[in-house]
Amino acid sequence: MQSRVAVIGIIVEDPASVEALNELLHEFADIIIGRMGIPYHRRDISVISIAVDAPQDRTSALTGRIGALDGVSCRTAFSNLFFDAE
Repeated sequence: MQSRVAVIGIIVEDPASVEALNELLHEFADIIIGRMGIPYHRRDISVISIAVDAPQDRTSALTGRIGALDGVSCRTAFSNLFFDAE
């Protein structure tokens, strides 16, 4: 199966969903390359970016579950390159 690098942009508007989001990210830790979280106190939201390397269906499974959380939205940008999964 082929793998693609992607960036997932996440906006958290409901602090009550942070724990569930962190549990999801822990569950998918094997595909996560890196993570950056920025608490934007002025607007009372959090902005998170996640870099992943995984087959597209695995990335989509993660983003689908993230998007189902209350007060959380996400979008994904995929690289155009495909790599052999390791």
